[in-house]
Amino acid sequence: MIERGVEEAYRSRVRGCLLGGAIGDALGGPVEFWDRDSIDAAFPLGVRSFIAGGNNWPPGTVTDDTQMTLFAVEGLIRAGVRTDRGLGLTVAVTQHAFDRWLDTQLLDKPSGERDGWLQAEQWLYVRRAPGNTCLTALTAARAKGTFGIQAVNESKGCGGVMRSAPFGLLPYEGNGAWVFDAAAESAGYTHGHPTGKLASGALALLVYEIMQGAGLDAALDATLELLGEKAQHEETTAALLKARELAAAGSTDLEQLGGGWIAEEALAIGVYAALRHPEPGQFLDALALSVTHSGDSDSTGAICGNILGALHGETALPAELVFAVEGRGVILQLADDLVLEFTRRERLHGEYGPETTWRNRYPGW
Repeated sequence: MIERGVEEAYRSRVRGCLLGGAIGDALGGPVEFWDRDSIDAAFPLGVRSFIAGGNNWPPGTVTDDTQMTLFAVEGLIRAGVRTDRGLGLTVAVTQHAFDRWLDTQLLDKPSGERDGWLQAEQWLYVRRAPGNTCLTALTAARAKGTFGIQAVNESKGCGGVMRSAPFGLLPYEGNGAWVFDAAAESAGYTHGHPTGKLASGALALLVYEIMQGAGLDAALDATLELLGEKAQHEETTAALLKARELAAAGSTDLEQLGGGWIAEEALAIGVYAALRHPEPGQFLDALALSVTHSGDSDSTGAICGNILGALHGETALPAELVFAVEGRGVILQLADDLVLEFTRRERLHGEYGPETTWRNRYPGW
């Protein structure tokens, strides 16, 4: 068990990362398909409050980015429970979690045939512009009954990286290389291109280094160092270096980094916005910048929110957005349960009474 003060700081950062990602997602979702000029005309100071989106989405609505991230968290908790079998943390458990997310996209309500509590949340059973690659790859895996197998496609869309931050939240001191590889593997269940996997690993490692106490620049240095050791890292490395260069120059032309539709671009835009506005009091400035471009604004907002939420903790989040974001209760339940699983597991898995209840909540597969 880690010390109480350390655990409280850890919980604040986990909550900040997940809730910050959801806020960035909901902030950017309604303007995802707008061009930059239209965004600037409607919001001269940037998108700084929740607005209604297409398809009658009310202000504060999250997208598939947050949906899949929540299932990634649940998968990691269930993988933690599974380690009682004498195994290491099995990354493929997250693919089972994404298969449960697939139900929320194909069904109108829970089937009653699934276990765990998250899949029973009715509000998740709605399509929020899910990525075709995720739908196709998960559907194919379900049809074949294959889990733990990398997708066979050449997609490097941002649908892998936008759900990878939770891997960086695991308190595995001195194990950044595992975090990187695990996040890359999990992204590979839907996205087969090396860049799609490496960008996902890079975000997880960046969050991990921050959670371990590094500042943003130092965390980026460590991420670039490990990334540079990977085969076919060049696209992701170049994107991150460009993000750092533009941020250092004070440039506001983030569209030099692309539209964020592909993995390395989404990562670069999120990192760039965080570097431009890295202080706790600048959280909203960073989010507004991260979503103000002609591209995948919800994903870049989510990535920026993940990074700064991990850096500053939940108290730095803009209060006017925290209370209004969709699914806040569920997000915080998962955040706290992740912390419990990886800091208090001896009281949940041991002879204290709640073992059966905890395993019903998070079956180990």
